[in-house]
Amino acid sequence: MKRTCFVLVILYTGCLAAPAQTPPPLVSPEVHADRTATFRFRAPNDKEVAVSVEGMAKPLPMQKDDQGVWSVTTEPLAPDYYGYTIIADGVGMFDPSNHVIKPNFLGRSSELHVPGPASLSWEIGAAPHGEIHHHFYKSGVVGDDRDFFLYTPPGYDARAKQTYPVLYLLHGFSDDASAWSAVGRANVILDNLIAQGKAKPMLVVMPLGYGAPEVLKAGFGAFRDRSLTDRNFDKFREALLTEVIPRVEVEYLVIKDRNSRAIAGLSMGGSESLLTGLNTLDKFGWIGAFSSGGITEEFDKEFPAVDSKATEQLHLLWVACGTEDRLIDINRKFRAWLASKNIKHADVETPGMHTWMVWRRNLTEFSSLLFR
Repeated sequence: MKRTCFVLVILYTGCLAAPAQTPPPLVSPEVHADRTATFRFRAPNDKEVAVSVEGMAKPLPMQKDDQGVWSVTTEPLAPDYYGYTIIADGVGMFDPSNHVIKPNFLGRSSELHVPGPASLSWEIGAAPHGEIHHHFYKSGVVGDDRDFFLYTPPGYDARAKQTYPVLYLLHGFSDDASAWSAVGRANVILDNLIAQGKAKPMLVVMPLGYGAPEVLKAGFGAFRDRSLTDRNFDKFREALLTEVIPRVEVEYLVIKDRNSRAIAGLSMGGSESLLTGLNTLDKFGWIGAFSSGGITEEFDKEFPAVDSKATEQLHLLWVACGTEDRLIDINRKFRAWLASKNIKHADVETPGMHTWMVWRRNLTEFSSLLFR
């Protein structure tokens, strides 16, 4: 009996003890009025923590306070959207205090928004908004179930008779089909440009860019396997030309000729735009390539039918790359090859690395030139 009473007293005393304090939630990232941003991460037992921010050459080391919270504040950042990853004792991870995620098959990350003025094309403003449609289909070419996204401009009415030109917009390696809308903000950019009269109303089709999905299993080393890389490019082109474009032209009010059809993309998608557009000049009158990667320097082999006469019918061949991009060398060599063959094209170099900050600006400029 005495032992039972003693146990009850102990249990009762434990119930009266103060509950463990839950630490307050962290604010991360926190954007300040001067456009600096503070990142915070609670990890009292970790030895080394840093944050890797898109567009920065090196991760930023974070410092730990006496509460076990690591933090760092950046220099002022240009208004834009930035992907970032917390690196804790060598392991990359999401910021647990931030619910906004940047999608990617191989390297998803958290996202930081540094707001800017309404004059920036990717900022949501008072412009009328178009719509994003998500389509699924079984690919007979690739042999899988896949998707594509499609933007219709403000005022698009499937019951009306007005028809529209189309931009086929391609993502990069490791991205999924949502990349240009979820990360690149293509729909917001087009909404704003159309409202300002800087771009023609158009549809934008954003397909899945893998003709050989197994290319993802090899990671970023996939491009060392030329057989795999070529199959990926070739099967993508076939799927686009025989499955995606025909479906779009049946289900939407579009103009069905090359003068009203454009193709552009970033990185792997930039190469796919060149390989598809320049090798099927009867299909596309406008071609854009942003930071292209994955093609070889054997340009005569990659583009066997390209010469100054064949490309006379092109309205625009627009080749861009950031000056700090690791792919600037091959892009410069490709432009030099075009020049050697007297092929009219636009050489575009802008400050920046292999980042979405460069590609949003590329899309803004390129789409403003289309269908004029």
